[in-house]
Amino acid sequence: MNKNKLIRLLKSRKFNTFIKLCIYFVLICISFVYLQPIFKMISMSFMSSSDVIDPSVEWLPKHPSVSNLVVAGSVLKLQKTLLNSIWFSGLLAVGQTLVSALTGFALSRYKFKFKNFWFVMILLAFIIPVPLLMIPRLMIFISTQTILGFNLIGTPIPQILMALLGQGVNSTILVLIFYNFFNLIPYSLDEAAMIDGANSLQVFFQIAMKLSASTVLVVFLFSFVWNWNETYITGTLVRNSIELLPARLNMFDSVFQSMASQGRGQAEFRINEAYKMSATLISIMPMLILYAFVQKQFIQGIENTGITGE
Repeated sequence: MNKNKLIRLLKSRKFNTFIKLCIYFVLICISFVYLQPIFKMISMSFMSSSDVIDPSVEWLPKHPSVSNLVVAGSVLKLQKTLLNSIWFSGLLAVGQTLVSALTGFALSRYKFKFKNFWFVMILLAFIIPVPLLMIPRLMIFISTQTILGFNLIGTPIPQILMALLGQGVNSTILVLIFYNFFNLIPYSLDEAAMIDGANSLQVFFQIAMKLSASTVLVVFLFSFVWNWNETYITGTLVRNSIELLPARLNMFDSVFQSMASQGRGQAEFRINEAYKMSATLISIMPMLILYAFVQKQFIQGIENTGITGE
């Protein structure tokens, strides 16, 4: 095959179609690796007890039922824990978003002493494992509550303070997202606003924040999801003062057995994988619904933040 024939082959419609089919095949295979656990979870959530132990049932239940979801919802105390998780994660996400925006704007726009040092410290706070950082944080809160005379540990206050002080879950990533985006905004816009009499706060809120609406959405969603799924920090600081959905899910087996021992339908109230999958599906469903509504804006925001390398 000479060079001209090879060029014609590469430009031919059949060859391009073949390449696209190969790409689609690879993407479908990769997607299945990620989606298979979710499909399995949904399938098992609607299986009856007989379907769970039936080896011939793999994906489609023979006797579909929503009883698993009803039982899992009662064990999770869904109505209470769902509302608690929404307002608590939302409050932390709002605080983290505001603080991350302020920090990213300061690092992007201002020059001050030891700027590089503090930048490295922010990165170091992300590199160091969370359990190592929790020890001094816990000591600080214990000393503070001793001085103040009332308990902080075992209330939502410590985690809220951490979010407002830039020590929330993965705050470093959120700061870097804003820092990278604010670097893309020409400084001439700031100078023009200052010539018109705007101060630093007005520049931040009237220019930077208005231009970064998509970035704010991305950071808020990241923060909301991370705080929603966080159980270690919440379990250490907040403990049992608020009943949250992910924390309730962690105790699903023990709570399920406790409710069964109290005689609540012992023939049906035996724990199996269908109940566990139903509880897991319930716990992630709010995140899936949230993403379904803001998917387009979320993808556009990621592109604008420069996460993709643009």
